Amino acid sequence: MSSQAPIGVFDSGIGGITVVKELISRLPNEKIIYYGDTARVPYGNKSANTIVTYSRQIAHFLIDQGVKAIVIACNTASAIALEVLRRELPVPVIGVVVPGARAAAQASKNKKIGVIATRATINSCIYEAYLQKTNPDTEVYKQACPLFVPLVEEGWIHDDITKQIIHRYIDGLLAKGIDSLVLGCTHYPLLAETIAEVVGKGITLVNPAYECAKDFKLVLEENELLNDVSSQPVHEFFVSDGPVPFAKFANSILGEGTILPENVLIKCFE
Repeated sequence: MSSQAPIGVFDSGIGGITVVKELISRLPNEKIIYYGDTARVPYGNKSANTIVTYSRQIAHFLIDQGVKAIVIACNTASAIALEVLRRELPVPVIGVVVPGARAAAQASKNKKIGVIATRATINSCIYEAYLQKTNPDTEVYKQACPLFVPLVEEGWIHDDITKQIIHRYIDGLLAKGIDSLVLGCTHYPLLAETIAEVVGKGITLVNPAYECAKDFKLVLEENELLNDVSSQPVHEFFVSDGPVPFAKFANSILGEGTILPENVLIKCFE
């Protein structure tokens, strides 16, 4: 596999663009092929078998595009499908869960850690399992926040109603005395500023997208796949539906004009 081959990134929808942003910042020479499963979002309320099926379809599509490694930029798919894909695919695969959990363990002083995520990620108990494996004394308090994704996609980042919903979901975790909070869905970092206003300065917010990009660079280096040839890569974006709203959202994260709607290609699965 050539070190100049592209890297593949996929998400259940558009939230994975937060991971793309971190990857572009840390790995500027790497070409990214991104797939957002916008027709079948959200994954968080689907069964494990369905999530694995969807993840397999997308991963094999990315392999067909010639990618040298894959980032699962979705906490739900990382929790449910990561090990399956690692067994089946001929390239390195990394998810966002373990990097995020590790960062939370390092940040916490009192070993009381909160995790907010989709229902599927919460029900998988993957954050809890990793954190308690790292330190059995860690107390993990979890909360599914299904309304956060639609709030982000509506652009209601700083609305009063959003703050009310954040309180509704997170006040119970704060009452447990947590000192770090994992934003366990790729949409949630977009609410980080508003969440920080609610939780106050005593809580460390952990962004798994940022931590994943750091780990992924190490994975490429260890596998001698890091592209060290200076370049200005042209990234490719695929979705299963809605290229125009996808491009609008992605540009709000990556910078206006980064993606033209007509350059976002549609790829659907049976």
